[in-house]
Amino acid sequence: MPQLVDSDEATPLLRDDARSDHPQNEDDRSRWRSIRVMYFTMFLSSVGFTIVITSIWPYLQKIDESADASFLGWVVAAYSLGQMVASPIFGLWSNKRPRREPLVCSIFINLAANIYYAYVYLPKTNNKYHMLISRVFVGFGAGNVAVVRSYVAGATSLKERTGAMANMSACQALGFILGPALQAGLSFIGEQGVTVKFIQLQLNMYTAPAILAAAFGLINILLVVLVLREHHIDDNGRLIRSINYTSDADSFDASEEAEESIDHAAVLTSNVLFFIVMFIFAVFETIATPLSMDMFAWTRKEAVLYNGIIICCIGFESILVFLVVKVASKRFGDRPVLLVGLAIIFCGFFILLPWGNHYPKIQWADVKNNSLVSHLTGATTASNSSVEPTGCPYEQTWCQYTPAIHLAQYISSDILIGIGYPACNVMSYTLYSKILGPTPQGVYMGWLTASGSGARTLGPVFVSQVYTILGPRWAFSLICGMVLGAIILLSSLYNRLIAFSVRHGRIIE
Repeated sequence: MPQLVDSDEATPLLRDDARSDHPQNEDDRSRWRSIRVMYFTMFLSSVGFTIVITSIWPYLQKIDESADASFLGWVVAAYSLGQMVASPIFGLWSNKRPRREPLVCSIFINLAANIYYAYVYLPKTNNKYHMLISRVFVGFGAGNVAVVRSYVAGATSLKERTGAMANMSACQALGFILGPALQAGLSFIGEQGVTVKFIQLQLNMYTAPAILAAAFGLINILLVVLVLREHHIDDNGRLIRSINYTSDADSFDASEEAEESIDHAAVLTSNVLFFIVMFIFAVFETIATPLSMDMFAWTRKEAVLYNGIIICCIGFESILVFLVVKVASKRFGDRPVLLVGLAIIFCGFFILLPWGNHYPKIQWADVKNNSLVSHLTGATTASNSSVEPTGCPYEQTWCQYTPAIHLAQYISSDILIGIGYPACNVMSYTLYSKILGPTPQGVYMGWLTASGSGARTLGPVFVSQVYTILGPRWAFSLICGMVLGAIILLSSLYNRLIAFSVRHGRIIE
């Protein structure tokens, strides 16, 4: 771990390592105020994603009867696709111009897209495509995550950075927890809601969350305009320049030299590791509901309720993990924490592998018992068959020969992945920012965010196909293979994944 002459004590989560070796001046206070605005921006970005995620499917069915489950997949993926495209663009913009510009622009796009989402019921036709477009632009606006990460990386010293990144991840986790909670709180409005005639808005349980997200965006824009100031310090905490970008000629003096000195193999490796980490978690969050319905014969309502509770618990667990990560990385370094996190994720998915002689309940039995055989022949369903079929669908042939996954396996896996994922997430982009050093990181952070968005797009497609056709044994075996590959990659390039200042001898590791 990099050692500095003086080091701060470990600080509690969401309290920044704002103390320096000298009394704080106004620049230092301004720097930390700006960093906290970035925390809030990251929080709102995750809230904006999750606040509507649980209501997208019923809203889609309500506005367009022709929409099916496969189209829902495209609507969900649209957010990540938009973010993947936007991240490098906003990252490059933030390198060339004041970061306030891409931040305000991206937040405004996100705000407008949420309002668009609230009005997608108005067109007489093709409503589902309007929803798809709105989610693309919501994701496009969320491409500012690259700008946020690059700002925090450039405005913190090496000893401050892990704590600041952990705080930012904690804010992101809080957003993922509070988003569904806000959606649930707004559900009391009901499907009909109230109509605001002068703006032709039907305010109901589907549109109110989007309007609330837009209001959050307006607050965020005001904070960025009024509070955010540009600051850049080196790895030792010395001010390189307090950047207000009053002139287009302003630039980082060391950028060209730093660009030539970056270890691009380490940069590429970090992107690959981040892709794998995000891919794995996308698989996990996608497969949770169908897996639990297949293995435990939960109804749709039970699966949504129980998995919602589990995800909420994982969110709180991740906040505790961020607290531990801040301490562990100071004591042991970033790479060991990342390696241990990958090992824990491997154990989490390995536990999910089916074993034993107990097989899942086949949905065929429910079909037979509830007189739904007519469903197989295309005839009208019997009137007394209102009971929802549960269990592993007979169409999935692996259900008949693959052992069931026990509830204890599922819960144990959730706990382990809830420990390993947040540790890997924060360590991967913290290490990445340290590898880049003093160079403007906007573009590089844009590519990192794009790789994560690509993973969140491909992960659900991968697992839905493999799980449906081949079953959990193949799906989770392949994931275990990916995690093992990530561990081997990290181990083989372990000595190159070091901070820029350490690599050039400015700080002794």
